[in-house]
Amino acid sequence: MPTLKVSPDLDLFYRDDDFTDPWSTPETILMLHGNSESGAVWYGWMPVLARHFRIVRPDMRGFGQSTPMPADFPWSVDRIIDDYIALMDHLRIERFHLIGAKVSGGISLAFAARHPDRVQTLVSLSPPVRGADDKDRYLSWLDHIKRHGVESWARMTMGKRLGSAFPPEGVEWWIKLMGRTAQSTQIGFIGAVPSVDVTPGLSSIRCPTLVVTTAGSALHPPEQLRQWQVMIPSSELLVVPGDSYHVSATAAESCAQAALAFIRQSQSQRP
Repeated sequence: MPTLKVSPDLDLFYRDDDFTDPWSTPETILMLHGNSESGAVWYGWMPVLARHFRIVRPDMRGFGQSTPMPADFPWSVDRIIDDYIALMDHLRIERFHLIGAKVSGGISLAFAARHPDRVQTLVSLSPPVRGADDKDRYLSWLDHIKRHGVESWARMTMGKRLGSAFPPEGVEWWIKLMGRTAQSTQIGFIGAVPSVDVTPGLSSIRCPTLVVTTAGSALHPPEQLRQWQVMIPSSELLVVPGDSYHVSATAAESCAQAALAFIRQSQSQRP
């Protein structure tokens, strides 16, 4: 799989898949994974989307097969967005659909607000929008990671992340995947999250937007998301059954089908 030298400190790993008809010119979906993950986590989405769209799945800087970041790296939402814009410029993809999960659900909202000329539609899954709302939780996570490592933190938090119905084998797979994140990356990243606030840009989002959560999410319950979702001019809220806060993982196929239908609807309404 290819990498892009975005800057001297970053080789950005990405997956670029196209299973559409070879004589067609498909539109592209850029898919952004959550904290302590990689582009590999979209496995349940690919069979639904990849027959119809070119799919680009980068590993966020610091995560997956991209270059790990030092603990003192100056993380910011704008820096992460700049990395992804550099990738899409490199691939010569001017406009694309955007899908982001968990922390990248929030990043994707800021992305769409900042680059309305690039983003055609947006699907934001279980997104946090104001890190300060959960500051105490993030600080307790940070302390645990420093003392016990990333895999221990992933194991401690996985129950609520994946909910009560996810198979035990799947829970263990996710623990091991997230546990492979460099400790230095995770310390810096978690330490920066409480300062993130993407709400000021929500009213600037111009593309059709679908926000998704579960009915029983402990972190992002529907009533909480509705408070800011209504600030996005052309947006809808989809609530799916379940009690996880990682809906893109626990309801992957149904969310992918919903995203496909949402994108198709937007395409049909173009002038």
